Amino acid sequence: MPSRRYVQGWGALSLAVGAVLVTTAAAQDPAPGRAAVAAAPGPALLTVGTCSVTGGLCRVPRTTVSLDAPAPVELPGVATGPVDLALRTPGRLTDVTVTDRRGRRIAGRAGGDGTRWTSDVPLPAGGAYTARLVLEEDRPGGVRRRILRLAVRTAKAPEGERLTVAFGPGEGAPGRTYGVGQPVTAQLSHPVPAAEPGARRIVERALEVRSEPRAEGAWHWVDADTLHYRPRVYWPSGATVRVRSGLDGARVTDRLHGGRSRPLTFTTGSRVEAVTDVAAHEMRVYRDGRLLRVIPVTTGKPGFRTRVGTKVVLGKESMVRMRGDSIGIARGSREFYDLKVRWATRVTWSGEYLHAAPWSLDAQGSEDVSHGCTGMSTEAARWLFRTVREGDLVRVVHGYGEPMTPFDNGYGDWNLGWPDWLRGSALGVRPARPGSAGSPLRPAL
Repeated sequence: MPSRRYVQGWGALSLAVGAVLVTTAAAQDPAPGRAAVAAAPGPALLTVGTCSVTGGLCRVPRTTVSLDAPAPVELPGVATGPVDLALRTPGRLTDVTVTDRRGRRIAGRAGGDGTRWTSDVPLPAGGAYTARLVLEEDRPGGVRRRILRLAVRTAKAPEGERLTVAFGPGEGAPGRTYGVGQPVTAQLSHPVPAAEPGARRIVERALEVRSEPRAEGAWHWVDADTLHYRPRVYWPSGATVRVRSGLDGARVTDRLHGGRSRPLTFTTGSRVEAVTDVAAHEMRVYRDGRLLRVIPVTTGKPGFRTRVGTKVVLGKESMVRMRGDSIGIARGSREFYDLKVRWATRVTWSGEYLHAAPWSLDAQGSEDVSHGCTGMSTEAARWLFRTVREGDLVRVVHGYGEPMTPFDNGYGDWNLGWPDWLRGSALGVRPARPGSAGSPLRPAL
């Protein structure tokens, strides 16, 4: 990523919302080369609905909301499935980021035409969420960009509500292949606080993870409604991983019983690792321990150092628009940039990528000039883009940046040592006995 003329991660179209409009920010400047539009944009409408299951059809009735007339709405209870947002007037949703109270991103999937988005999981009861949504509208004389602020609350769960689980990654379609570093995620429909250790033990015992070949692993409570599962040392190459919930009908607390949840199955590919040595200004790419290629790179300069540690590929985009204001660089400053970037492999939600940077060829292999991303030649970036998949490992060593955090900016799970990981389990886990299934782990006696 570049300084001044160099680029840092703007972030891909990563739509994530299940919300109701609260405020509309003032429109930003139109895109370069487009004339500003004097006339005010017409009303923009969207509908909010709930789907029956992840990936299923969305039910009626749906609530229609005017983006020009904010009206806070509380969603009743816990949604039985993902939340669906559909734009009902001409335009495109181009950039939406939604976070919960703790600043964690809510994941979702966008429709191909930019008019629809569906969350990956239901929004838990008793939650509050905030969002930043960019709407582009074709107006006479140019494109109008509007920045919309959204918020939503979900009501507290009524008595007798069922505890269900949404598993990740993705929708778990049979045959989907991920890298060996991909953690399993479990999003609970109701929080189970640390102050209720008995309930946490019931939940954790019921969440079964089995892999073929077997791999020792454990769950880790990220917070009251999110768990991650990972093996001790990555998944085996070519493994089949099956995840299911045994909570249906189980009594979790006096007021909460388990409900039916959709299982997850995925496979793993070869063990692919991209190791960036910041001091040497090079990246080495391995498959199953065999060196495939050495790539000259440039990483983050002082003030924008690339995070060190182990990351996991979150996604890939052949073209991404990257802008300085996405990471707090003011428009008009000499550090500001606004460029389209090719062959971008994403490793953090905040916008760190491995991507083509033809503007910094003279620095690649010798100097750090980016705003935090790892830049390389267009040919090398295209090769890397075609070599890695979601869940593959990206390690940054011998660097000067802050450590990659475990849970709040992508999948940094592997930066926790195994003893620290086990401390996040409610079961008091112990190493699996030789010959026993590696998962689910059982409580120590």
